[in-house]
Amino acid sequence: MVNRKELNPEASPGARFGTRLRRLRDERGWTQDELGERIGCTGAHVSAVETGRRPPTHRFATSADKALGTGDSFEREWREIKHGSLLEGFPEYVSHEGQAAEVRLFEMGVIPGPLQTREYAEALEAVNVQRGDLTADQAVERVDFLIERQMALVRPPDPLVIVVLDESCIRRPIGSPTVMDRQLARLIEFAEQPNTSLQVAPFTMGERQSLRRLVHLLTLVDRSVVSYVESQTQGHLDRELATVLPLVRAYHQLQTEALSQADSVAMIEQARKGTP
Repeated sequence: MVNRKELNPEASPGARFGTRLRRLRDERGWTQDELGERIGCTGAHVSAVETGRRPPTHRFATSADKALGTGDSFEREWREIKHGSLLEGFPEYVSHEGQAAEVRLFEMGVIPGPLQTREYAEALEAVNVQRGDLTADQAVERVDFLIERQMALVRPPDPLVIVVLDESCIRRPIGSPTVMDRQLARLIEFAEQPNTSLQVAPFTMGERQSLRRLVHLLTLVDRSVVSYVESQTQGHLDRELATVLPLVRAYHQLQTEALSQADSVAMIEQARKGTP
């Protein structure tokens, strides 16, 4: 079709919903009007959902599951859209991360996702459920999504994964003492891998620390660099060289000031023993 809009399933949960809806409809050879008749809406409404111009309703999702024989999968996707279990821009970032040649991460307060144990991640999500920010099902989906994200980083050729942690990441207890001990042990295992680098930015750096929030930098296979940053409510993926390069410079400055990997591992070992 000449005017058929190109869809990007990684742009948002709503875009992923629409892309999958179109694919399943195409596989059955149905037009938008024919699917609309089965769901109980117009073909124009189906088109708006597929292209992301209109978010799906709960009734639309459950009717789509019934018409397409997909169990409750569209309903579960609707819940993700409704409650926003993943920040805007994050699914698209993860799709690039799973193909990047180099991954650089900086985090404050908590261990970054690719290095988290399942138990550590579950402890973080349990608090979100208690606060009412997520449902229990969404928490499970987020942890499963994290594990899939970690698996995507294990591939030939191995990507170079460079991580700088603010000291608060290893000092802040998350979950039980056992959960935290296993998480710190996981960091040490990570540092021992041939394609990784791990440094801790100690509190003593003070004002010399060049980053104040989560920053992820990806070097793609074509050597272009993209950045991803987050606020409390929104994620932002950036490909513009003019705004990405200052983050790259700040990251390099951070690496220069941070502890060496050997000293970082020693600090993590001390944290495991409960010594300052």
